[in-house]
Amino acid sequence: MAGRACEDRGLRGPETMFQLHPTLAADTIALARWPLSEVRLMRDASYPWLILVPARPGLRDLHDVAAGERVLLIEEIARASDALVAAVAPDKINVAALGNVVEQLHVHVIARFRADPAWPNPVWGAVPRRDYPPEALARVTAALGAALGGGR
Repeated sequence: MAGRACEDRGLRGPETMFQLHPTLAADTIALARWPLSEVRLMRDASYPWLILVPARPGLRDLHDVAAGERVLLIEEIARASDALVAAVAPDKINVAALGNVVEQLHVHVIARFRADPAWPNPVWGAVPRRDYPPEALARVTAALGAALGGGR
C-alpha cells in the first residue's frame, strides 16, 4: 500500500509533500487532523492506542521538528492523552517516539491498565495484535472522536 500524499487530502503549506508511511497507514485508522499531526488509532484492541504523525516531510526524530512547532507537538500529545483519559479512564498513559521499525516520526500515546496483557512492561511484542471486532471499533472510534474533538 502506498503512502497518501497530503495534497490528495486538500492540504497546503509545509505538509504538502508529507506522505504517511505505508506501515502506519495499514496499522492505524485516521481519527482527526490537528494543526500539526494526523491522529490515528492503532488497530490493536489489546490497548487503546493513539498515534500522532506530524504532517511534515522528512521527520524522523523529535529534534527534527521545527523549533516553532515543538511546543505544538507537546500540546497535541497532551490533548491526545486527555482524550484517552476521558474516553477510557486508564490507570496510566504511556508516550513514546521510537521509530526503530518505522522511521517516520510518529508518537505513540497508549492507555494502559493494570489488567492489560503487558502490564507493567512495554506493549511491544507482549501479545499478538488483536483486531477490533466491528462493534467494538465503532464504540472506541465514537468515544475517541468525541473526546478528540474532531479537529478536521
